Amino acid sequence: MKQFDRRGFLKLSGSTLIGMTLGGVALRANAQEKLSLEDPTAVALKYTHESKEEGQNCANCMYIQGEDGAEWRPCGIFPGKLVSAKGWCSAWMKKA
Repeated sequence: MKQFDRRGFLKLSGSTLIGMTLGGVALRANAQEKLSLEDPTAVALKYTHESKEEGQNCANCMYIQGEDGAEWRPCGIFPGKLVSAKGWCSAWMKKA
């Protein structure tokens, strides 16, 4: 087995750290697609862009992520997709 010297170790760990950072940025960048009403998960959970349920919308759901006040935000139920803050699905749960 080949031995690493200090310089080799630092190069390897530095490039690994950079790769992990850029990979995380790429994953967040992919979460910019708005959820389609035809998406199979959206259909199964009866997702709509406009809530018809009194007092229930994505903005006050525990699964919503991202910045408060944004019109479209990431959701834990629909990974890699953005949902409307005014939307609703059957997985809705009130924020604590």
